[in-house]
Amino acid sequence: MLNTIQYDSNSEATSPSKIICIGRNYVDHIHELGNEVPSDMVVFLKPNSAISTQLISFHQEPIHFETELCFSVRNGMFHGVGVGLDLTKRELQSKLKSQQLPWERAKAFDGSALFSDFVSLSSLSLTAGATFCFQLTIDGEVRQLGHSDLMMYSADDILASVNEFMTLVDGDIVMTGTPKGVGQVALGAVFEIKLWANVDYSSQEQLAEQVSQIKPCIEHRWTAV
Repeated sequence: MLNTIQYDSNSEATSPSKIICIGRNYVDHIHELGNEVPSDMVVFLKPNSAISTQLISFHQEPIHFETELCFSVRNGMFHGVGVGLDLTKRELQSKLKSQQLPWERAKAFDGSALFSDFVSLSSLSLTAGATFCFQLTIDGEVRQLGHSDLMMYSADDILASVNEFMTLVDGDIVMTGTPKGVGQVALGAVFEIKLWANVDYSSQEQLAEQVSQIKPCIEHRWTAV
């Protein structure tokens, strides 16, 4: 039986002190948004108050989704694996970037982070360095399909880099970046995320075909409001 952890900003037992987010970790997504490939890891934070169980489609402006492979922390190490949605005010983010200002207003607002349950890596007999595949479908259509092999920085790289300047405490969550396919959240749309472990990558076509035949270890669904 898989050991799962549920994250809820209102639960003291499982509430993280912070969410560490890795930006621009997939080359195709960097090109998708017209950004430059960074010379170093891009790191930003979301507060505990960003966590929600409700997928919002509007918060002062339309909201964009980014699906990400996530890890929870215990004893300074990655302990659980899950999938999350990093919600973004894209118009505001573009404005802030053009003025060389921080992204918090566009990335760290209340309700900007949603998570599946987290499955302990030990119950999967895996480490964070294993291969993981995750998928987002919207109203039954595949919109994002990511794989850990496509990340510029691996889970081990991320953990080592963050530990150089920040203490990770039990319950913290690390979001590892989003692949191409981001877009706007539509009111009433049904979002479903899935995660698979130990799935090899050779092409997007191979990956899509392979996961269509395998039961995921995590599934979660939201309807946008």
